[in-house]
Amino acid sequence: MQTRIHDTLSAAVAAKPDALAMIDYADGKFTWSDLAEATAAAREVLLAQGVKPGDRVVMVFENCLAVCAFIFATSQLDAISVPLNARLTHAELDRLITHSDPSVVVFCNDASESAVIHGKAFSAKAAIGRYGTVGLFQRRGSQPEPCFEDGAEQVALLLYTSGTTGVPKAAMLTHNNLLCAAVASAKVRGMQDDDMTYLALPLSHIFGFVTFVSICGAQGAMRLEARFAVERLYKALQMDVTLLPAVPQMHALLFHYARAQKNPRYDVGLLRFVSSGGAPLDPVWKREAEAFYGIPLQNGYGLTEGTAGVCATASPLGDPDVSVGHPMQDSLFRLDFEAEGATPDEGIGEILVGGPQIMNGYFRDPEQSAKVLTEDGFFRTGDLGRFDDAGRLHIVGRSKELIIRSGFNVYPVEVEGALTDHPEVIMAGVVGRQVSGNEEVLAFVKVAADCSLSEADLSAFVKDKLAPYKRPTRIVLAQDLPAAPTGKILKAKLISTFADQLMPETTH
Repeated sequence: MQTRIHDTLSAAVAAKPDALAMIDYADGKFTWSDLAEATAAAREVLLAQGVKPGDRVVMVFENCLAVCAFIFATSQLDAISVPLNARLTHAELDRLITHSDPSVVVFCNDASESAVIHGKAFSAKAAIGRYGTVGLFQRRGSQPEPCFEDGAEQVALLLYTSGTTGVPKAAMLTHNNLLCAAVASAKVRGMQDDDMTYLALPLSHIFGFVTFVSICGAQGAMRLEARFAVERLYKALQMDVTLLPAVPQMHALLFHYARAQKNPRYDVGLLRFVSSGGAPLDPVWKREAEAFYGIPLQNGYGLTEGTAGVCATASPLGDPDVSVGHPMQDSLFRLDFEAEGATPDEGIGEILVGGPQIMNGYFRDPEQSAKVLTEDGFFRTGDLGRFDDAGRLHIVGRSKELIIRSGFNVYPVEVEGALTDHPEVIMAGVVGRQVSGNEEVLAFVKVAADCSLSEADLSAFVKDKLAPYKRPTRIVLAQDLPAAPTGKILKAKLISTFADQLMPETTH
């Protein structure tokens, strides 16, 4: 019985040591034995750095062999992985490292110039092994977390869900959370050991991380991309890809690129499963995707605190349904009709999710954990939904203000904080707006009447404060913003109030 995520690697090595496991961003090919040897080398590095059970190991990276090896090595030591996207700014990264209190930070350099730059800022020491090249920064005084033999108690992963807001929140995901999520994901995709999955989703995001574990569990193979490049996806689809999990932006770029190649349809015939997650599904866009792929486009609903997917569709080709489908394996749902924003007469309530994929809480934050976890273990999502007569879940809105841009979570309060750091900005309100296959970030700021600040000035000001996907698509400057008597910005009125200044709508 598998009780740790590294058990998936052990099983794959035992079953098919010489089979292809991974093709990386540089077209390097690695077998399961190669991955096991890289993991063994990474484990020795961590031991030399003094990593103990319960320690956190931060990894700063873009997808590569090294991060896979260090994730499994960390699991073998009963330490806790903290994967962070190398594209974060130094200020963002420093805050999350401080909060997670790791004993060591690993900068995975081979696939990421950003990781190299961050490593230099921390005076990281180089280490070269079967995993490639990394930089190591050892921290003193880190306090280990308790360890448990039970995989349902032992935390394997910390994933941040609130970026770099004033109070970072890291979901504590156990080995059992991840293994159950991987099994559910593999079942939905019908994953087999001869599948090739295209994985450009970052392993620093729950969608990518669980996909990685599910591939290892199914003993298939993956094309692991450091960054999404539409040319590489297009080429891979012509060669061997059978499973394509992606966010809408990836699909949209692929359609545009294929048309430029005078190939408006995928006609290779190898692809048998394609899904879109991380953003709402537009029915017109869904029809376009299915016309391109020639197979159904499946939708789903997931969240970091629920270890990725908890709902998924199994729709036939041409089905107009744009729900997020039925609960995935062992996931439980109920609706709270007394929650803010609920409309019981329409069957709409806040979505609560239970089951073996629900996190153990937020890292060292019992107060926030208590706010979102019920006594019987359900997670309050903050999303509003309803079930139709067929038992399918429809997401109708968010009581939280989360923006999902290109599959990444953007929290308005973080962007607002960056904007209001400017001395000439009085107030700021940030909202999301749906565009084709994505959601854009719109910012509205209040400035004084004699202010000479421009949109370009503010865009430049936040550039070093926010990762690219968090930066506003547009920044509207005004002397007044719609507000309640208390002075609170009425965000629901921002787009309509400034509609003239936002035209024409742009896509990003």
